[in-house]
Amino acid sequence: MGITLQRYLEVLGDPPVRALVVLLAFYVLAKIAEWIFTRIFKRLVKFSRTEYDDRIVDILHRPIASTIILIGASWSVSILKLPENVGYVFYGVIKTLVVLIWAVAAFRIVSVFLGWLSENQGRLRVVQPHTLPLFDTISKIVVIGGASYFLLLSWDVNVSAWLASAGILGLALGFAAQDTLSNLFAGLFIMVDAPYKVGDYIVLDSGERGRVMEIGVRSTRLLTRDDIEVTLPNAVMGKAKIMNESGGPTVKHRLRAKVGVSYNSDIDLVREVLLRVAKTNEIVCQEPEPRVRFREFGDSSLNFELLCWIDNPEERGLALDLLNTAIFKEFRRAGVEIPFPQRDLHIRDWPAEGGKDVS
Repeated sequence: MGITLQRYLEVLGDPPVRALVVLLAFYVLAKIAEWIFTRIFKRLVKFSRTEYDDRIVDILHRPIASTIILIGASWSVSILKLPENVGYVFYGVIKTLVVLIWAVAAFRIVSVFLGWLSENQGRLRVVQPHTLPLFDTISKIVVIGGASYFLLLSWDVNVSAWLASAGILGLALGFAAQDTLSNLFAGLFIMVDAPYKVGDYIVLDSGERGRVMEIGVRSTRLLTRDDIEVTLPNAVMGKAKIMNESGGPTVKHRLRAKVGVSYNSDIDLVREVLLRVAKTNEIVCQEPEPRVRFREFGDSSLNFELLCWIDNPEERGLALDLLNTAIFKEFRRAGVEIPFPQRDLHIRDWPAEGGKDVS
């Protein structure tokens, strides 16, 4: 028995055997870790309301197991005490595999995380379904850049000169593409601040008026009432004064129909006619209720204003046309006079025929 144990100890003292034992031990440890993830963690995350944590657990268990095995391989290489050049290659390959494995996992995790953010816009409004490709591309660039950095470190490459060159190149590109970057950052701020969204009807201080069809990274597109698409750079939109007619608690728009009546008119009758016109017109909302305001005493008329609501801001022109037409007909039927400007001409002297005074 003693000889057998001593024999086992002598065998374990052999570096190749010890390296193999360490490798097998880490392989078993990797399988245990994988079992914990697939059996325990996967059951725990099933109680959550979302499927994204299940997908992350599915993504993580293989890279973790592979990393444990590669750590065991690295330890085994150190036990073998290989020549410096050979050990350098082995360590470099192992580190490279670790970086590549986690780079692929990072790609998949970021994709899942962005998908979760796009569905939960209350958490981060800048990540939306139509901006998801942009952030997906940016995240992939970041992951590739980080993986490249660690790959260079894995082979003991001095990255200081590379970083300095990248900084100078980035500065030059920044100056060359400053308009594009301005539109890019303005687009991101618009998405975060959300002064308007797709489907809103907006009016700019420069006169453009239409429905927002698309909010891109570089520009915003409006569709006017003439079915003309207007593309505006986001840098311009970020500096413009924007009136969002679809904003507020509802998309309804209040319409003001102004009308003047003669000083001889019965103002109670005028109120009655205006309210009847609003309440019998199908395009006018009955909630909130239409109302009439006596605004001012004009030079030749009593000026009233009919205030009512319509469902969509782009129907303002049609609604005003229908209301003005109905008001004119109802006033004429009720005998309410709509005054118009009149001028009296006084002639002091009437010239004679041929330019001679005949008086």
